[in-house]
Amino acid sequence: MKIEEIREMSTEELHGELDRLRRHLFDLHAQAVTEKLQNPNQMTRAKRDIARVFTTLRERGETGVEQRLHHLEAMAIRSNEA
Repeated sequence: MKIEEIREMSTEELHGELDRLRRHLFDLHAQAVTEKLQNPNQMTRAKRDIARVFTTLRERGETGVEQRLHHLEAMAIRSNEA
């Protein structure tokens, strides 16, 4: 994904894209562990895309992206336990 494409997205779309990319990276890690990953360069591309999204969010003045993510994950875990 190119930085121009990322900069055209809204802030909410960027948060959604960040979530999607992290899940994709997690899946790639799982494939690497089970030796089913066809192209190891996919992991590098996913990491760079995540960094591009973070860069764009910081350029827009977004703060606490990591804290927001951890808070949302904790809330999801709590709701599943209840």
